Amino acid sequence: MKMSRLFGRTIREVPAEAEIISHKLLLRAGLVRKLASGIYQYNPLAWRSMKKIQDILRLEMEAVGMQEINMPVVQPAELWQESGRWYSVGSEMARFKDRSGRDMVLAITHEEAVTELVRNEINSYRQLPLALYQIQLKFRDEPRSRGGLIRVREFYMKDGYSFHVDEADLDVYYEDVMAAYFRIFKRAGLDVLSVESDNGNIGGKVSHEFMYVTPIGEDRLILCPNCDYAANQEVAQSHLEKREEQIAGDLEKVATPGCKSIKEVADFFKAEEHDCLKALFYVSNEEIVMVAIQGDLELNELKLKKILDDPNIRMATEEELEAAGIVAGYASPKGQKIRVLLDRSVYNSENWIIGANQEGYHYQNAQLNRDFTGEGPFDFELVEEGALCPQCQTPLKEQRGVEVGNIFKLGTQYSASMKAVFLDEKGELRPMDMGCYGIGLGRMLSCVIEEYNDQYGIIWPMSVAPYHVYLCSVGKDEEVIARADELYQELKDAGVEVLYDDRDLRPGVKFNDADLIGLPIRLVVSKRNLNEGLIELKERSKAESEKIEADSILNRVQTLIAEALKFEE
Repeated sequence: MKMSRLFGRTIREVPAEAEIISHKLLLRAGLVRKLASGIYQYNPLAWRSMKKIQDILRLEMEAVGMQEINMPVVQPAELWQESGRWYSVGSEMARFKDRSGRDMVLAITHEEAVTELVRNEINSYRQLPLALYQIQLKFRDEPRSRGGLIRVREFYMKDGYSFHVDEADLDVYYEDVMAAYFRIFKRAGLDVLSVESDNGNIGGKVSHEFMYVTPIGEDRLILCPNCDYAANQEVAQSHLEKREEQIAGDLEKVATPGCKSIKEVADFFKAEEHDCLKALFYVSNEEIVMVAIQGDLELNELKLKKILDDPNIRMATEEELEAAGIVAGYASPKGQKIRVLLDRSVYNSENWIIGANQEGYHYQNAQLNRDFTGEGPFDFELVEEGALCPQCQTPLKEQRGVEVGNIFKLGTQYSASMKAVFLDEKGELRPMDMGCYGIGLGRMLSCVIEEYNDQYGIIWPMSVAPYHVYLCSVGKDEEVIARADELYQELKDAGVEVLYDDRDLRPGVKFNDADLIGLPIRLVVSKRNLNEGLIELKERSKAESEKIEADSILNRVQTLIAEALKFEE
């Protein structure tokens, strides 16, 4: 491709809307252009890289036995009503009526569609296992689009689905896909972590996210520096150290005027915050629920939603608490008539400081079962840095990450509700066990740029670079231009992907664009070097250039490309 004909121009100024490096470089290098909030158009250079990512995905998915299909993004609501997600998925899914008045959706994922497809084709255990995938455009009406391609509304996804005779077979295939995912990201130049994660509106029992660790990430990761424990903070667990055995004291009511916060109460009693019991109030299904947890711990609302089986919980207002006779700041589980849920930490001490359910008073030496009760123990803790690893008790670390892929063990969630069944060896009907596996292509592209760049621009890994070689000539000497034209043709004829900067511009402008676009190899034809039978070669990832014999340049380029594309697991 000649740059004089390339669609998409580079720009020097950093667009005001761009905050993170990858977003700035995507725009400055002319790779993408914004059409609307969270909706981007891919120019030729970006689309070539996207196709390279697709090639990697196809290679690895087919290596684990997945067959590529294509399913409609527009789907009838009936499928989603069968699965139950018509009612549980919120406004992020676009819904509309067709001209016949039939409810339709723009699918955010394809569990329903693929289950409908398979249930009409598979009827015997002899046809299982089966794995299908697609690479398709999707729309999800994100409320907070940000970071260029990091969080968008319209995006390309590789989504795969597997069907099995039982859970054991799913478990084996799940591990195969997990290994394939690590190979995919390694081929693209990304180091990722696999972390335990929440199933979200996809559902299922087990899921893992593949995280590119970076300060720009929205996800908070809890990692153990000593063992392999890694989890999204949404689902992270910790080891709760057993408190020293205490002698149970007598319950004592104490006046604590003006002490409402845990810190104020702890200071008043000259105690630690972990000696106090924190009472939190939520509304679930129009009822107020109390959650009691150790005073120095934060509550993880996602865990609470799962325990209550209610995705729409919210904190109770002061007016609601007052109407229920609950004294905010001085409330406790003692004597409560509402539902009380107890975190596991509540079972870890003999003497608690708790509210007396009376303005200006607290109890000390309160005991579980003697002075108050509730349902539990539950794990409501929002695990933070410094908590102890649940596997090896090492203090945990917190980092941020961008989710570039996820995998789920769905079990029979969809197959049971949608009657995707098969006849087993005994001739009995059983629902298929399912898994699903997703990767966001645009987000992956952004993370590659986020990882590989410098002050001048992108530094593409060879495997996903739009072209492998940037070629230009310096000056207006006709012999130099003719040799550059000739080299361009030689490279093309040899199958080398080359972008030829044939524009009539100053060398500095060409070199700046070369660094900004960031192709792995730069070749420069100049009068001085040509007189010596040399051509300048510079690898974008290295500071120094080298002079190569003109007759050897093709072989040198091919060797560099082959070495960079060599994949070792």
